[in-house]
Formats: sequence, C-alpha cells, structure tokens
Amino acid sequence: MNTSFVYFIGFLVVVGGLAYGAMLAGIPQTWILVGAVVLVGLGIMSTITNTKRREPSGDTSATTTTTTVREE
Repeated sequence: MNTSFVYFIGFLVVVGGLAYGAMLAGIPQTWILVGAVVLVGLGIMSTITNTKRREPSGDTSATTTTTTVREE
C-alpha cells in the first residue's frame, strides 16, 4: 500500500475522532462539518508535502541541477 494513502487514511481517522468528540461536546453540526472540511484540506496538503518522491530509475549520472537566482 502506498505510504501517502496510509498517511491520509490515518489523518481521516483523527478527523473522525475529533468530529465525534465535538458532537459529544454539543457543538453544532454545521461547525463540526466546517472544521472537518478544513482539516481534510490540511490533510491533503500535508500528505502531498510529506510524501517522498521516487528516485528516477536507470542511469544516476544524468542528474539535473536547478539554480535559483534572486535579484535584489
């Protein structure tokens, strides 16, 4: 199974637990839904940034270098 998929599933379990706890605390359902949508969005962004990219297979001598130039 892909690590990004497992990471996101775990994040959804955390969001579900928080939503259930908020429901038991008496928070209105509208605010629970808003919070869940925001957290799922953060989970998607976090999954994308924390997932390692695969190394290109084949010849390792053909690497590219990127240089960033800033003008001040």
